[in-house]
Amino acid sequence: MDEVGVQFKKGDVVEGYKVLAELGQGAASSIYLVQDQKTKQIWALKHVVKRESKDQRFLDQAEQEVKVAQSLDHPGMRKIERLIKKGSFLATKELYLVMELVDGISMERSPPKTFEHAVHVFQQVAEAMHHMHERGWVHADMKPNNIIVDDQSRAKVIDLGQSCKIGTIKERIQGTPDYIAPEQVHRRAITPRTDVYNLGASIYWTLTRQHIPTALAKGDSLVGSIDDNLMEKPTPAIELNPKVHPKLNDLIMLCVEVDPEKRPPDMKFVAERLNLIHGILLAQAGKGRAPVGDESTMA
Repeated sequence: MDEVGVQFKKGDVVEGYKVLAELGQGAASSIYLVQDQKTKQIWALKHVVKRESKDQRFLDQAEQEVKVAQSLDHPGMRKIERLIKKGSFLATKELYLVMELVDGISMERSPPKTFEHAVHVFQQVAEAMHHMHERGWVHADMKPNNIIVDDQSRAKVIDLGQSCKIGTIKERIQGTPDYIAPEQVHRRAITPRTDVYNLGASIYWTLTRQHIPTALAKGDSLVGSIDDNLMEKPTPAIELNPKVHPKLNDLIMLCVEVDPEKRPPDMKFVAERLNLIHGILLAQAGKGRAPVGDESTMA
């Protein structure tokens, strides 16, 4: 590599991995489809570069992502095989994350077309998140774009860069405005119920294509008062989409309660309730068959 931050092209060999294609780019990173020159195994290679001092947070998030991912062992969580650091002993300038290749499309780009499919995917996500919580971590940025679904309807949770230990109080606001929980905005303790809120907001958008009102507006400006009781209440999902099953609506609205103590006690509860709702939807569609008719479609 001739200089820090150079973009790689097909055929280049980077740290023993041959670049097959570029998969995407972020603020300070690029992701490539690569093949291990020795084992011939296919991976996703994330390259994170520090070009100026403010980019240090991207390196920090990448290292955190590796730390969290390597402490987990669940098929619904993306695995990270190894971390490669480049630079001097005192100053890392770039990182390479050798990651499991997740072959699918995000729920944001390709939302499920039926309620049954949506509930099935979110049930998998809730189970993966419960595993994460059992290991002592909170994702803290759950949203449709961080859920990848393959052609077998298997879900995978990605992007652990904002993950933190349960009970962490962050120094600055982190999260995605349309899905962020009140305690994230007001810099209170981050807990598993924070992920419950983020997941509930994600289900809400998936079923209604509208976002719930959160305590953070676009542009990182606070909305209203620190008093959570003054936050705008979201319109029930069933009012925006009458096809939403009442039990599903009840679960969503419970998940997005402003007060964490009023939300489901843990992600296991959410997963079990989604499993129950999935069974009800399948039964209504007809003897457990995967539904394809108008009644199961979201629109």
